[in-house]
Amino acid sequence: MKGIITVLGKDKVGIIAKVCTYLAEHNLNILDISQTIVQDYFNMMMIVDISAPSKSFEEIVEDLQQVGEDIGVEIKLQHEDIFNIMHRI
Repeated sequence: MKGIITVLGKDKVGIIAKVCTYLAEHNLNILDISQTIVQDYFNMMMIVDISAPSKSFEEIVEDLQQVGEDIGVEIKLQHEDIFNIMHRI
């Protein structure tokens, strides 16, 4: 199973490091990552393997939201199925 993580906010040092550290600590492997900075705004999208996490999907969603609040960005984790179904309609 795969999850899609998006990170948006004002650019600052350590955003990728904080997100990646959390993912590694909870057995979520990064499969693909794209990151850009437009003027001073940070935008990142990651595809992660969520097949063997150390916590439930819902707990990880909440934790990532808290990590985002701590560093001043918005972090969302969504299940890949949402995107697959959305494109079938």
